[in-house]
Amino acid sequence: MLETLLAFLNKPSGYQTPLPEADARHAMGALMVRAAKADNTYLFEEIQVIDRVLAGRYGLNPIEAAKMRAACQKLESQMPDTSEMTGILKNAISSDEKEATLSALWAVVYADGVNHAEEDALLHQIEDVLGISPERAKELQIAAQT
Repeated sequence: MLETLLAFLNKPSGYQTPLPEADARHAMGALMVRAAKADNTYLFEEIQVIDRVLAGRYGLNPIEAAKMRAACQKLESQMPDTSEMTGILKNAISSDEKEATLSALWAVVYADGVNHAEEDALLHQIEDVLGISPERAKELQIAAQT
């Protein structure tokens, strides 16, 4: 215990939790965080959608979903390349899951009621890396608006 306390006191920025593994689950969460932040804001409504998607997709309770989102936020801040995060998903999930992921990303983008050009550009980049056709991606985008 003394070692932990000394480690905490010796770090000028305070205690740092380790970076979560960049698996498909965390990559998806990190992409949702990145989509929420694409317009340079990160609103409560977007956080709610992220938590709801994580809980529903992975069978988590609200506290577990919030903890996972926090880990995904950390991963998102440390992994600057969106294509790299998306590539983790591309190779690990089925076509249906890719479409569900893109739908979830659009839901996050629309959570604040405003769609910005930066968000569109980011999601079009992600759909391209995931291999979702522009036509199908547009259908998923329209469905997320309703």
